[in-house]
Amino acid sequence: MNSRSLLRSPVSRRLLRPVADLIDQRIERQVRAAVRRTGTRPAPPAPDTGRLVRDVEELRHRQLTIELLLGPGGRGISRMVGEASLEHLYAEVEALCGDREAAERNVAAAFRLLVALESLGVGRIAGGTMNICGKLGTIPLLDPPNDEILEIGTLYGMFSAGLVRMMERDGRSPALTIVDPFAGVQLQPGTDRRPDPTGAPVDEQAVRTSLALAGPAGAAARIRQGFSEDPGTRAAVSDRAYGVIVVDGDHSAEGVARDLEWAEEIAAPGGIVVLDDYGDPRWPGIKDALENRLKGTTRFAFLGKAARSAFLRAG
Repeated sequence: MNSRSLLRSPVSRRLLRPVADLIDQRIERQVRAAVRRTGTRPAPPAPDTGRLVRDVEELRHRQLTIELLLGPGGRGISRMVGEASLEHLYAEVEALCGDREAAERNVAAAFRLLVALESLGVGRIAGGTMNICGKLGTIPLLDPPNDEILEIGTLYGMFSAGLVRMMERDGRSPALTIVDPFAGVQLQPGTDRRPDPTGAPVDEQAVRTSLALAGPAGAAARIRQGFSEDPGTRAAVSDRAYGVIVVDGDHSAEGVARDLEWAEEIAAPGGIVVLDDYGDPRWPGIKDALENRLKGTTRFAFLGKAARSAFLRAG
């Protein structure tokens, strides 16, 4: 990256603003002093190009460091945050929970948690940054009726680890159940099987490693290998009513419809159901399945959405 392209990037302009303001302030002080001495305003001084080059080089080093921490390398997606996207997410979470201060607090905590988990865990958390922070931040604020959590489709288990920690931050005692086929790669109808951008296999060992980051509750998680539509899988984990159900498995309309039907059977009264990737144009079947479900007789009430996740409450 050369200095010209660096100076033109939005991130660079934001980072350089304090430097530019400081230079402007110094120039203005010199001008005011000259006016007091001579009674006339002098011509603007020539810019200190050497100082500017040094400042740009320092900025370049900072940007490379930020890219290593938050960039797409090793996970396939950037964790950089844009101001407009963040403000929009704050508003969506506030609309769901009715508390702006709590929305900002939880989204900020979720972002820090996302970065920490991907730095220390195996693999990554699937989804965009706002999508993940929206789910992690919103679920505790909707006051689930109990602390039993079911995640359908986990990838590397990091989202569940984050949700455990966010629930604990809210004074809860989460008990986690996970259902996933652990096929070695992320499975999704209509997509090719290919290695994950992290290079890590999608298996139960990786999930256990990630869950350990959430402490005792993560280590105690109940994991069932299998597809959510398998009768044996369902029977094994339908032994309780869940206060939170995260549906993030088969993204086809048929698969989502089956998972929503099952969720309606096992959700506790007042339970929160989160339907991931709702409204994502790559997965139109998700929205279609939910809309069809809500047209009929159902326990679910649509609460709203945040960053392509739909939130439902079971009656």
